[in-house]
Amino acid sequence: MNINTSIRPVDILLVEDSPSDADLTEEALSDGKVLNKLHWVEDGVEALAFLRRQGKYANAPRPDLILLDLNLPKKDGREVLAEIKADARLKLIPVIVLTTSAAERDILKTYELNANCYVTKPIDLEQFISVVKLIEEFWLALVKLPSE
Repeated sequence: MNINTSIRPVDILLVEDSPSDADLTEEALSDGKVLNKLHWVEDGVEALAFLRRQGKYANAPRPDLILLDLNLPKKDGREVLAEIKADARLKLIPVIVLTTSAAERDILKTYELNANCYVTKPIDLEQFISVVKLIEEFWLALVKLPSE
């Protein structure tokens, strides 16, 4: 496996309204193979402010990868995904939809909106951590991500 050995940590934006899922994601990534820095926002409005470096996020780093839940307050994940992929400055950032929905319409819609990957969150704690670790292995250790 080609392990990412860059000195700079990989910046990951987690857009997740569940604090417990955010904590589990952080835990799974903390002991991973790739040095990373997780940035967490709780809703779609905050996600877009972070990505556009607005307000309190004026100095936010450009994420190398976005983990996006679909069912978010204020602006749902589908709307956030559509805005990311319509923005020339953001559209190349890989977006992994990580959500509880296994509905075919959600899967189809997110791929129509150019999501890079769709993963259904397992309910089981150990399986959830395993899924996040697999995402890390593939997207951060194997795949070559675009730079700004």
